[in-house]
Amino acid sequence: MSDDEKQRRVWDRHAAGYDRQMAFIERRFLRDTREWICRQATGATLEVAIGTGRNLPYYPDSVRITGVELSPRMLEIAGRRATELGREVDLRPGTAHDLDFPDATFDTVVCTLSLCAIPDDHRAVEEMIRVLRPGGLLLLADHVVGANRPVRAIQRLIELVSVPAAGEHFRRRPIRDVAAAGLHIEQHQRFAAGVIERLAASKPAGT
Repeated sequence: MSDDEKQRRVWDRHAAGYDRQMAFIERRFLRDTREWICRQATGATLEVAIGTGRNLPYYPDSVRITGVELSPRMLEIAGRRATELGREVDLRPGTAHDLDFPDATFDTVVCTLSLCAIPDDHRAVEEMIRVLRPGGLLLLADHVVGANRPVRAIQRLIELVSVPAAGEHFRRRPIRDVAAAGLHIEQHQRFAAGVIERLAASKPAGT
């Protein structure tokens, strides 16, 4: 069974209770992260791993949203949420490892709280950058490796269970891949003992 298939099964199982679980986490740790990310989106926007569509209420009305999600059950919930909000959203099944779009398709690419669980996070970031237009904005938010040793030690212990059980990583740092790819970090914030990180990075013109 492929890594994508394993993750598809994990998120299909968690789809029904995902919103309830995330509501608690957002109240305790995320602050205004969804608003912070989505209000910066412009034009044709791709959300990778859109999940149940929890970001949808926060996008500006002018944004044209395409959402890709591995889990069919989560995609169904996102579709219902879009209908309730009266938003037209192009929702598609797909994997972050191989985005089914030509190079330089989108003005904005968004991914929130998903790179922690995507099997190959490096490849996923490469794909997001590939489909982003020169001058476009990459917007990421996730839980990452902590800023101090005690937190990192706890995260290491958690991963002994979370990685085999659900492919959930706690010590990744996507900003490193973004910087290594040559994007310019326009905004960057890290809080909650460094465990939550959000960033906005622009793709250089001519790339």
